[in-house]
Amino acid sequence: MKSKLVWESAGGRTFVLVLDAGDEAFGEITDFATRAVLKAASLTALGAFERATVGWFDLQKKEYRRIVVGEQCEGLSLLGDIAVGDDGKPSLHMHAVLGLHDGSVRGGHFMQGIVRPTLEVTIVETPAHLRRKKRPELGLALIDF
Repeated sequence: MKSKLVWESAGGRTFVLVLDAGDEAFGEITDFATRAVLKAASLTALGAFERATVGWFDLQKKEYRRIVVGEQCEGLSLLGDIAVGDDGKPSLHMHAVLGLHDGSVRGGHFMQGIVRPTLEVTIVETPAHLRRKKRPELGLALIDF
């Protein structure tokens, strides 16, 4: 993965990350957020994966049902945010729409993706810090102002 700071002003920064074939996207973005000490940011990404996993949240069971996409797919839209989690570390939350070879799509909460050939990510930091807190009644960590 390569990264570059492309803009900085008034407490906010914009980074561009370019992930390489074989990189695991969720982990690489999370590791970058930790190194850059990101406390509040939004992100967008596009590219492709050799395989990926998204999830659908089952509110009754308070867990994600994994949807495995075991083939080459296009990252048509990946959107997310970064906030500080209960553990004090950056917490990445992303959703994805993945295009398949026949034009159909799979989408949901982005859990994992092995990049092939590339993934381009733009991260825009905001000067206000966001906090993500675990909501036991939901089984999820949500942004808490």
